[in-house]
Amino acid sequence: MALFSLIVPFLNERENVPAFTTFIEKVAGELREKFDLDLEVVLVDDGSTDDSVTRYITSMPGTWRIVELSRNFGKEVAVFAGLEECRGDLVMIMDADMQHPWTVALDMISQLTADENLDAVYAVRDDRLQESMKKAAAVHLFYWLINFRQRFIVPENAGDFRVMRRPVVEAMLNIRDRRRFNKGLYAWAGFRQKAIGYVPDERQHGATKWSNLSLLSLSLEGITSFSALPLRLVSIIGALVGICGIFYGLKIVFEVLFYGVSVPGYPSLMVAVSVLGGFNLALLGLLGEYIWVGIAETKDRPLYLVRRVHRSGDIKTLDKAAQSAEKQTP
Repeated sequence: MALFSLIVPFLNERENVPAFTTFIEKVAGELREKFDLDLEVVLVDDGSTDDSVTRYITSMPGTWRIVELSRNFGKEVAVFAGLEECRGDLVMIMDADMQHPWTVALDMISQLTADENLDAVYAVRDDRLQESMKKAAAVHLFYWLINFRQRFIVPENAGDFRVMRRPVVEAMLNIRDRRRFNKGLYAWAGFRQKAIGYVPDERQHGATKWSNLSLLSLSLEGITSFSALPLRLVSIIGALVGICGIFYGLKIVFEVLFYGVSVPGYPSLMVAVSVLGGFNLALLGLLGEYIWVGIAETKDRPLYLVRRVHRSGDIKTLDKAAQSAEKQTP
């Protein structure tokens, strides 16, 4: 029987553990019945500060492993840790908040197993129309910047919710970027991929860990990792401002020589200094972002550190977790 790996990164998801474990029991049965696949679950703890790990250990059915990272490294790295740990012939990535519908996951698995020419199937959110026009415009601008004149296209509104064959997983493991932007890496890797639309379910418990600031940081990570367009745009703007300055200077000389017009002083000088100074500072900041990406890639640090790996069937781990759960259960 072929092996199906389900990778689930999580951070402080203690309230969703009961629903998730019930979900896994259903998943294991359907995979075996419909696709003749055996299930292994790889949970990656991205530095949780609650008792999520203990709750998963004491309630998870079937074959599972929990990779407990030494601290919070971010979801992009947590997904990579799960890819390194999994052994499946088919690998799926899902969130622990239960917002990725299993019906959509089944559809992706069906399409991948039915077509041998397909290497991966990924889900694209169809509910973005409900967001504000301001946010939608920012999303479109981001994807335009990152896809401009690229040899590959990063699909808009796609994420980590996808199923892949083993060769795609091995290719992703060979990409050792330390500043990771998974959406771009999936597209860069290529292979034959297919998209299907979906609408995420409502989150059952807790709140999303993604703030507007963290989303902005991830977007900047993607742009600096995959596009040089911002640097080129700033260079073009700087060149245009310089050319305009030359023509303005010639205009002043012409007016003084032929019409005797007095040269404007303080106001025009302050405008010129402010505009040029602002552009210079913006360019320096942008250059700094790109330089920092380069510096981060040259450091010989591992992508993540593992505190401990918990496995199903580990009696000592289960006994300790059960004792800890008894003490922490209200």
